Amino acid sequence: MDFRLTDDQRALRAGVRELLEGRFPRERLRAVVDAGAPVVDRALWRELGGAGFFALRLAEADGGVGLGLPEAVLVFEEAGRALLPGPLVATHLAAGVVEGAAGGRAVVTALDAAGPLVEHLASADAVLVIGDEGDEGDDEGDGAGGGIGVLSAAGLARSARPIRSVDPATPLHRLDLGSRPGQEERGLAAFPADPRSTARLRREAALLTAALQLGSAARTVEMAVRHAGERSQFGRAIGAFQAVQHLCAGMLVRVETARSVVYAAAVTEDAGEVTAAKLLADEAAVRNARDCLQVHGGMGFTWEADVHLHLKRAWVRAGQWQTAAEAEEELAAGLLRIGV
Repeated sequence: MDFRLTDDQRALRAGVRELLEGRFPRERLRAVVDAGAPVVDRALWRELGGAGFFALRLAEADGGVGLGLPEAVLVFEEAGRALLPGPLVATHLAAGVVEGAAGGRAVVTALDAAGPLVEHLASADAVLVIGDEGDEGDDEGDGAGGGIGVLSAAGLARSARPIRSVDPATPLHRLDLGSRPGQEERGLAAFPADPRSTARLRREAALLTAALQLGSAARTVEMAVRHAGERSQFGRAIGAFQAVQHLCAGMLVRVETARSVVYAAAVTEDAGEVTAAKLLADEAAVRNARDCLQVHGGMGFTWEADVHLHLKRAWVRAGQWQTAAEAEEELAAGLLRIGV
């Protein structure tokens, strides 16, 4: 099996990077962070939709781009590199099911039964609700008790409680999973029973989140290396000191290790490989951001620096879809099955 990128895939990645550098530069990121109450930029969301960001995996006959999960991973990696805010994964997964999601006219967030936190609820039009696996026969058809459904964001917001988020660009709300939605809140859309099972949707969400983490981890390597070459101490660049070199080298190893597993999981779509990809990408994003802070010294901890934003976003994503503890348990169970 060949995991090397094709010329078309490289061109796609370069095109997305160019788009994001032009439409979401550092100044836009800082404006979102400094706003205090971040909301999804609808104009940018529609532009992403027009570029095929959300419809990337829809068939051309359905108005999509007709590409696959490997291409989606490349696109989400670039979004993670730019720290692009918003419920990107949920809107991408809902394309073709929620009206307007594919073109960026609708913002869709997600509620996973495994964790009751919802990001960007105030900016969303709809909420993709994923219930417990094995409970897909939910007689309500709303996903609140099992299976997959789409509910009104405005309806759910009435029973949601805002909580403080460590990431200033990712507002969070906590929802009561035990409450049943009112009649006006259910039935916005229905996912087809086949082939999108609950388990498959969770795997795709975990892998795309891993791609976001991978992009952030790679970006912090670039930031650390650049600062090490520019910052001087004792008459020479700090990058000349072996301790700093070791930090940067370790960061690069984490990124390349995670990248190989994330890319492979996108090709195979194997559940175990997706779990390993999420685990390694989370570790790379969090630990690289911490090491990048060390390279920057006291400057890295200041509000004006961007390093802490990568660390805070990495912490939030590490708790989404599959935590490290859940991934480790799943991988251990897989090894035990092989041993038997």
